[in-house]
Amino acid sequence: MDGPMEDDIRQHLEQREYQAAFERVLERFRDKVFRLACSMLRDESQAEDLTQDIFVRIWKGLPSYQGQASVSTWIYTISRNACLTELKKRAQRPTVSLQDPALEEVVDALPAMQTVDPEGGLGADVQTLLAQLPERYRQVITLFYFEQKAYEEVAERLAIPLGTVKTLLFRAKKQLLKIARRLPTPTLASHPPNPLTAHAYGLP
Repeated sequence: MDGPMEDDIRQHLEQREYQAAFERVLERFRDKVFRLACSMLRDESQAEDLTQDIFVRIWKGLPSYQGQASVSTWIYTISRNACLTELKKRAQRPTVSLQDPALEEVVDALPAMQTVDPEGGLGADVQTLLAQLPERYRQVITLFYFEQKAYEEVAERLAIPLGTVKTLLFRAKKQLLKIARRLPTPTLASHPPNPLTAHAYGLP
């Protein structure tokens, strides 16, 4: 961004009008920061989450901005460092692939477990699994897998971005896998994934 286009931001900062300065920064740099995060992380959902974190850092850092570098350079430095930190964390932590067989087994089994005779105790197992999920995870799992809503419909129903829906689904599936592994029940093992059921529920 050209220097003259940053003059009003600098003026607000000099007058300690941080709210006004932040509003200008958010308006002019949000898309640019998001694109930078996307290019570095190569994951739109994670980039969306990290962009929010970056602007929290920018907001907190406005009072300490000294003007040695342009506003844009200062913002991109914060953004780039945040992305590098996230990439380093990603490299250090184990991840669960979306195609992880164990993960898919848990999700594929849920609809079948819900429809069998509840006297067999399987319906209770579904409730046990879902009850241990945070509310937002339980909502997306219920809407997407049990009510067969499309990503867009889930996003509209919960009033959240489409990318956030995908992120929550992925994290919810990982959480379900952890919970299922702790349960002292053979339910999941006795109900292997059914390709027809998986297809019906929009699973890969």
